[in-house]
Amino acid sequence: MNSVDASEHYDLGTTDLAPSLLTIVFDTNPHAWAALNQSLPLSNAVANLLVFINAHLACNYANEVAVVASHSQKAAWLYPSQHDTPSTTTADRDGDVAMNGSTPAQTNKYRPFRIVEEQVTKNLKDLMDSTSSDDLRGNTSTMLAGALTLALSHINRRTIAWAEEHGGADLEDAAAEGGGGSGGPTSGAGRHSAANEDERLQSRILIVSVSGSGDSAHQYIPVMNGIFACQRLQIPIDVCKISGDAVFLQQACDATKGVYMALSEPRGLLQYLMMAFLPDQRSRRHLVLPTRVDVDFRAACFCHRRVVDVGYVCSICLSIFCEPPPNNECLTCGTILDIGDYGAKPALIPRKKKKKKRVNGTSAAGTPMSTPTPGP
Repeated sequence: MNSVDASEHYDLGTTDLAPSLLTIVFDTNPHAWAALNQSLPLSNAVANLLVFINAHLACNYANEVAVVASHSQKAAWLYPSQHDTPSTTTADRDGDVAMNGSTPAQTNKYRPFRIVEEQVTKNLKDLMDSTSSDDLRGNTSTMLAGALTLALSHINRRTIAWAEEHGGADLEDAAAEGGGGSGGPTSGAGRHSAANEDERLQSRILIVSVSGSGDSAHQYIPVMNGIFACQRLQIPIDVCKISGDAVFLQQACDATKGVYMALSEPRGLLQYLMMAFLPDQRSRRHLVLPTRVDVDFRAACFCHRRVVDVGYVCSICLSIFCEPPPNNECLTCGTILDIGDYGAKPALIPRKKKKKKRVNGTSAAGTPMSTPTPGP
């Protein structure tokens, strides 16, 4: 009788796959966007980003999204709002519902699209209005480390809530299954994690960056800690690089198996977002993803926060220094380092040429050796 009264139709929802959580770290550095004003204004970038968010929400009715602003002096939430609620309908004195000046276009818009658009634009405007001239003069970088920390905390909170509600695995279970061992993706723990991957909330981070690596070099340690946390929790980090160079973001994509795209034309931001960053982890199993071979693995020194090619490394705590520290003492652990005078020695020692040996009257090249003719 279940087939007759259509009761089976309501049991199919239990087999649905877990939704996808997309957390966007949006770089709102005013200095970087001022340099991009001719090619891609901030207002156009926000409009393209909202279209991309709507496409992600349209892929699955249960998909979730979060937007964090990486500003010059702080990292702030753009969506979901942590303080106020979205502007909805309110009641008048006579009990009727007031639309708060909403236009028919906003009233007929899909409600999740409207809520995201209202909160993102409102919170971004408040963030820009709260930025003073002293803040712009005092700091020209972006708070990427703080935004990445907020994104990780939100992902952890939403994953735990999903596991408690639907009985799936949380981030700690995924880390213990796939990221805790050293067997790699071919080990038994990795195969078990891949089999249970659809049971937990699919989470990923997208970083829309416009700042250079020199601006975030002073945040090298907290940024790398966030990257290692994402690697352990199997959270891919995707990077959409609009301008500037990104040394650490390339390493983030390589370590977490994310997608890195450097835009050759900033005006095509929406096309890059839709074609390269819209598929989630399940869809990427069946797609050929763009890969980057020339990853920049340079690090930043712990003394001056400069990106270096060659430096000094502490043998105890692995701290990196661009020059010998004062009194040869490690600034992190205090170990006395034995640093020699490497500048007086040549970088390369030339190898000595080996003499060719004679083998049965022939040289090593295989040519016969000439024998002297005895004189008369």
